[in-house]
Amino acid sequence: MTEKTSARIAVLADTSLQRHVLQQALTGNGYQVVLNSDPARLDEEALAACAADLWLVDLALSEDSPLVDSLLEHASAPVLFGEGHAPERHSEHYPRWERRLFGKLKKLVGDPAVAVGPSLETLLAEAQRPARLELPRALADTPLVAGEPARQVWLLAASLGGPAAVKAFLDALPGGLPIGFIYAQHIDPSFESVLPQAVGRHSQWHVNPVRPGDCVRCGEVVVVPIARELGFADDGNMLVGERPWPEPYSPSIDQAMLNLAQHFGAQCGVIAFSGMGSDGSAAAAYLRRQGGLIWTQSATSCVCPSMPDSLREGGYSSFSGDPRELAAKLVEHLAAQCN
Repeated sequence: MTEKTSARIAVLADTSLQRHVLQQALTGNGYQVVLNSDPARLDEEALAACAADLWLVDLALSEDSPLVDSLLEHASAPVLFGEGHAPERHSEHYPRWERRLFGKLKKLVGDPAVAVGPSLETLLAEAQRPARLELPRALADTPLVAGEPARQVWLLAASLGGPAAVKAFLDALPGGLPIGFIYAQHIDPSFESVLPQAVGRHSQWHVNPVRPGDCVRCGEVVVVPIARELGFADDGNMLVGERPWPEPYSPSIDQAMLNLAQHFGAQCGVIAFSGMGSDGSAAAAYLRRQGGLIWTQSATSCVCPSMPDSLREGGYSSFSGDPRELAAKLVEHLAAQCN
């Protein structure tokens, strides 16, 4: 699903605040908003002229509307009544409201995250090998740790625009760092097997599928499974359960953050790259309380800044930069731990 074919949503809401919040939420999650209006300002002719794949109706002031009655009677597209008054974007209730709404939308009109998959073809076709950051002396003088169990594990979280950003980050990052990564990417499952090669082909980092029963190792990036939840045993070994990730996201970045922070505590961190929605915001406060760090890709360098924006706006991100700046910040952070 590309931008041209992502679902077209028509919004009818009778308060300006609700229309504004729905507009931001829908576009931030990759949908096209083709109409956003107070039903009192529309007539049946305008209603009939609107080409929408779904009508989202949210009435706060009046339950009865002749126009909405006509829509229910004649619309060829599904009509979804909203989740009620939208919470403030920065409130603790917003992620739950957003998950409920977009869980329904994805079942009715599809998931815009499937646009991520075709972008991998471009990454695989690129021949460019970007310049890598130098390994600071403090890290270069420490014994090589590649392949050893990682005591410090960071989550790379991404959605739309994520693979290119994560690739740029890994391309810039030198090998020989005492750290491992898990990588949660919203993507259609049919592209899961291509993802490691697409993001790791120019990197000194080994991008691998998950190995149940094994640990995350220094020098590697483990791709989080899309269909089933990844957790950690008491000894740090990866556990892939039978249950799927909590809806509506696969994988769920919120759940991945919770599972990571529960085991690694202050020895974990999150870098949120380009992506839709606010997945990750609900778990961010817990991860920070456990001592973990959260960094975000800068909005100007994102294809879609909604996901990192939501973490910044919530006050959870302590550093923002483009992928290369994020790599440099991580090298600096790890070098400081050696002193």
